[in-house]
Amino acid sequence: MAALGPRFAERSEVHDRHATFPTQNWADLRDAGLLGLCIPTSDGGLGGDFVAYALVAEELGRHCATTALTFNMHTATTILVGQIADELDLATAERSLLAERRSELRRGIVEDGRIHSQPFSEGAAAGATAGYSTRAVPLDGPAGGYRVTGRKIFASLSGAAHIHNVVCLVPGDDRIRFMGVPADTPGATIEGDWDPLGMRGTDSRTLVLDDAVVPAGNEWLPPGAFDQAATRWPYFYMTLSFAYLGLMRGILDATAAYLRGDGGTGPARRDHPIKQQGWAQMNLTYDRAQSLTYRVLAECGIDPGAEQVRRAWSSVVTVMEGAPAMASVALQVCGGRSMLRPSYLEQAYRDARCGAAMLPWSVEVCLDRLGRSGLYPEQDEAPV
Repeated sequence: MAALGPRFAERSEVHDRHATFPTQNWADLRDAGLLGLCIPTSDGGLGGDFVAYALVAEELGRHCATTALTFNMHTATTILVGQIADELDLATAERSLLAERRSELRRGIVEDGRIHSQPFSEGAAAGATAGYSTRAVPLDGPAGGYRVTGRKIFASLSGAAHIHNVVCLVPGDDRIRFMGVPADTPGATIEGDWDPLGMRGTDSRTLVLDDAVVPAGNEWLPPGAFDQAATRWPYFYMTLSFAYLGLMRGILDATAAYLRGDGGTGPARRDHPIKQQGWAQMNLTYDRAQSLTYRVLAECGIDPGAEQVRRAWSSVVTVMEGAPAMASVALQVCGGRSMLRPSYLEQAYRDARCGAAMLPWSVEVCLDRLGRSGLYPEQDEAPV
């Protein structure tokens, strides 16, 4: 990823200015085998786990935060049906069906270069297992499958993904289903424009499903497995923060280059005591965020305790609030020209502002839970 990064950084400004998806970056990721980062080597992937993904996403975010954010939506699916699903309590028949269906999912990624998205948000509720109005009605006949109807907002990779993996409910069954809607299936359309403040290359328009046909084989997890994953593997919901931690590193890189006068940025300004103070503050902010994130990564796994979940919430808040704070100080340190396009720091400032609002673990949600954590031990509240 470090080798690909400079190439992605060069393209970043164009995608930001025109709000276009980084198609060439994704072609490079495919050619490097990184679409299969968290697919086992026995299935043609690179064999990475959750921690490996976090480190790759951090390095990717250092060079192009938009690409890192979209890469999360793809790779999170492979982690969910892979490492996480392997640690859940499933019946023998369920595990056999999981193995069969995810084998096809993995084959499509490794051999055909299929891109997966993971649009969950419907804007109805902050919880990871609540507020879903998307419905999947079973089809009659031996082939089975579903007709899916609903809307998913902020559907990243909306125009690039081959498969949109959605969560939904079957009428009369309160178990959440996780299934892949082919992008070209009748009844699946993308609506609206995409002209946001930051993360402009994610192409996160609205996915509209109107009796969209989903093959039975695209129900990647057994019914109810997603509910189990959400409560027993809550670290799944902090994956976006790794891209923002990488963005923080990119902000440090750009500020250091300015202060040292590297790469034609002008004369060195590192001897200015006020700028040194700002630089010190930025390093403190970054080191706090990275240290807490790495602490959480060192202990992540199934069935975390209350203190471990609290640290995960704290990590997300520290990163998502730290990124815009760092970007703000960087603009101050680097002066007025850093606010002019195409300045990396100007773009990074806008990108950094977006992380705090991203559900289901937005800063607001995490702070609400942190504010109650440990004060009501009689309440057995699910971590989602």
